[in-house]
Amino acid sequence: MTDHYDALETREPAKREAELFSRLPDVLRKALAAPAYAERLKGIDPASVTSRAALARLPVLRKSELPALHKAAPPFGGFVAGPLGSFGRLFTSPGPIFEPEPVHADPWRGARALFAAGFRPGDVVLNTFSYHLTPGGFIFDASARALGCAVIPAGPSNTEQQFELIETYRPVGYSGTPDFLKILLDAAANAGRDVSSIKRALVSGAAFPKSLQDEVKSRGIDAYQAFGTADLGLVAFETPAREGMVVNEDLIMEIVRPGTGDPVAPGDVGEIVVTSLDSHHPWIRLALGDLTAALPGVSACGRTNMRIKGWMGRADQTTKVKGMFVRPEQIAEIGKRHPELGRLRLVVTRQDEADAMTLRAETPTASEAQLQEIAASLRAVTKLGGQVELVNPGSLPNDGKVIADER
Repeated sequence: MTDHYDALETREPAKREAELFSRLPDVLRKALAAPAYAERLKGIDPASVTSRAALARLPVLRKSELPALHKAAPPFGGFVAGPLGSFGRLFTSPGPIFEPEPVHADPWRGARALFAAGFRPGDVVLNTFSYHLTPGGFIFDASARALGCAVIPAGPSNTEQQFELIETYRPVGYSGTPDFLKILLDAAANAGRDVSSIKRALVSGAAFPKSLQDEVKSRGIDAYQAFGTADLGLVAFETPAREGMVVNEDLIMEIVRPGTGDPVAPGDVGEIVVTSLDSHHPWIRLALGDLTAALPGVSACGRTNMRIKGWMGRADQTTKVKGMFVRPEQIAEIGKRHPELGRLRLVVTRQDEADAMTLRAETPTASEAQLQEIAASLRAVTKLGGQVELVNPGSLPNDGKVIADER
């Protein structure tokens, strides 16, 4: 039995990179058929976008923008060229954000994530993600069936019904949130029901702390994590190496400084930006609002794609100071005005029962004149006064935060 889903997973990294970027121009041409992309990418020659440096010059599309964009130009904000009838299913997620499901096999790219978690053709899978309006249930359902599994479309229904299904069909696999898996296991133990057929799980949609991982393992279930979104499906997934998550094939992931589209230095924490190569419904530099960092080297499991540490928090750190919103984009603008600076962090506190903010800035050289210039930029960009503190390079945490609200 092979350890990998297909040969794509073990390609030489340079070969994967070349193949992805050789496909990107055609995907960009397909995207330009949609009016919103035609406007955003106006003047861009798709044939010239064949490298990460060229891709990084394209504007990012923030997921946080989608609800307003979809409302202004329903249903998809002008980012989808094909007619509604060319898709298989049409969903909605909180926001609201509207998502179409392409009709081809494994449209959410999840089969290889299930394979990495130990699922195999012929397995019976209990899928407890919701099937109601949102795509979660269908993401894992379609992925399992693409792998050759039989799916019990249980959804997050009451545990008594779940027990009857488990005892009848004896599923070997579970897909759902880690929280519901614990609820299911606890309720079964209390009711004396047999759920021992479940031996492996792929969990997503909620935190899976070490304590819960250990508890699930102690009950005989080998559980793996996956990171995904309702827009893209499965973006990255855990493997038997248990060293971060491997980025899915057919996706180009960038990690950028929050509030910008600028890639961070290798190993730095930043916001996840994804470009998908599905020509039916491409995403071009979709900024997810989630933080992560790349891991160096190749996974011990043999998969050679980029690895990330997993979910490390939210990139949207917008906060209100003295009644005005301060955004990561504004801190990034201050950095552009002072390119000699390293990491920046705006710390928001309370002093004398009033909001106060201090911009901490890394710099190899510090002077009173420089401090005054940065303070002037802080006021000009945010329209708020604040203190500036110059610190040594490398002294600010590498955690992706550019605004720290400590009130």
